[in-house]
Amino acid sequence: MRGLHRVGVYVPGGTAGYPSSVLMNVIPAQVAEVEEIVMATPPGRTGRPDPNILAAAYVAGVDRVFLMGGAQAVAALALGTESVPQVDKHCGPGNIFVATAKKQLYGAGGYRHDRRPSEILIVADESASPKFLAADLMSQAEHDRMASAILITPSRELAGQTVEELYRQMEYLSRKDIIQESLDRFGGVIVCESMEEAVDFANELAPEHLEICVDNPFSYIGRLDNAGSVFLGHYSPEPLGDYFAGPNHVLPTGGTARFFSPLSVDDFIKKSSFIYYPKEELQKAAPDIIRLAQTEELTAHANSIQVRVED
Repeated sequence: MRGLHRVGVYVPGGTAGYPSSVLMNVIPAQVAEVEEIVMATPPGRTGRPDPNILAAAYVAGVDRVFLMGGAQAVAALALGTESVPQVDKHCGPGNIFVATAKKQLYGAGGYRHDRRPSEILIVADESASPKFLAADLMSQAEHDRMASAILITPSRELAGQTVEELYRQMEYLSRKDIIQESLDRFGGVIVCESMEEAVDFANELAPEHLEICVDNPFSYIGRLDNAGSVFLGHYSPEPLGDYFAGPNHVLPTGGTARFFSPLSVDDFIKKSSFIYYPKEELQKAAPDIIRLAQTEELTAHANSIQVRVED
């Protein structure tokens, strides 16, 4: 088991800069003892990189930074150029063009998983605050016009009050236009029959972020199967996980929480198996190996064992 030789980290900087993403991607790679970490980030409106992103890269110990963004940056990291080294694995968020480039280039370099627009699902009962729920929905909607923010609750009154709060709070937020389009296209407030139905919906959706806004959140832990990160109770909002709580905020999206886990040190480690048999042990195992090979009609496999038994 060893850390990878070279890892590429993509940090977007188009509609917003994300120094927190630098830390969340680079620190696990450092713990895994990756030999070299290179980063790509696009220039801002002035033609220069976001200074906060560069500061985070310096603190986290990034070896080299390339001023490039978008699908072309993903291609450069995956394939290598005269000036950009080819990486063994690529991680980091990005828009739909970055995600598509990763998919197209799969095989040229390893990719963490198919990152899609950010998403949050909130499961809430009548004990929840509509003010809190609206704020949390918009905390994800502001990421991207294609982000998804959904509330599901058995309380029709809570649902209506939350919608009112959305419109009230949205007015004073700087990314109002993005939030509005995101909620119009991919947002939703769902009234269900029961909390059991809400939990079943959450498990089927497998959201990136899942908030359980109830008075007794710990009673739900054993029933929550599929989510990137779960936020329990009224005072554990999603931004707490983005910046401060400790678990990684690079999470599976688009339903892939059914089979993917959050980014961790394991993503930057390569494991190999080592096999050694002395002659006498191989001779003991030979009949079983030959029999299995013959069952599969792979006579060259059987022969590889047989010639050693006869030697």
